[in-house]
Amino acid sequence: MLNIAVLVSGGGTNLQALLDAQARGEIKNGKIVQVIASREGVYALERAKKAGVPAKVVARKGRTPEQFDQALTEALDACKADLVVLAGFLSILGKRVLSRYSNKILNIHPSLIPSFCGDGFYGLKVHEAVLEKGVKVTGATVHFVNEVTDGGAILLQQPVAVLESDTPETLQRRVMEEAEWKLLPKAVSLFCEGRVEIDGNHTRIR
Repeated sequence: MLNIAVLVSGGGTNLQALLDAQARGEIKNGKIVQVIASREGVYALERAKKAGVPAKVVARKGRTPEQFDQALTEALDACKADLVVLAGFLSILGKRVLSRYSNKILNIHPSLIPSFCGDGFYGLKVHEAVLEKGVKVTGATVHFVNEVTDGGAILLQQPVAVLESDTPETLQRRVMEEAEWKLLPKAVSLFCEGRVEIDGNHTRIR
């Protein structure tokens, strides 16, 4: 059974999707053992509490990038994390965490990478850019995390149609419901089951 640590910065809707999937028995050979928030008072902490999952704050504010990197590494080491999941985590991971947990960090991004990703593309900004460009299909991507923003090997993707009536808010919600909340638990389970192979920037699912 692998130990899963989930990193959050806000409301925790993707965390809730993971908690619900775990409760349904859909995450095989893995268990969420720690939720770590980068800010005090975020609702994701309440979600963890309600689910009986240990939660703590490793605040980005008041720390240098190096201090934050060290504190986060220590928190992950303390819970013996085998897999780290970024679920709406808005802080940049440092070299120490990336090195220690290489090929063991998954992120969910609300577009079909390599479109609408990289520095500055997060939250509603992604969906605003999608609508401004006029594309007909968007979606979500689960990928491994490396030193390049949204640049790690892609594990799973799910397309979502863009409607003419969409606003950034309605599109964000539909991408969550139709893609993010389904893809992330599936990806976590695949990893915990030992079914994911990484070869450079490519993944294979056994």
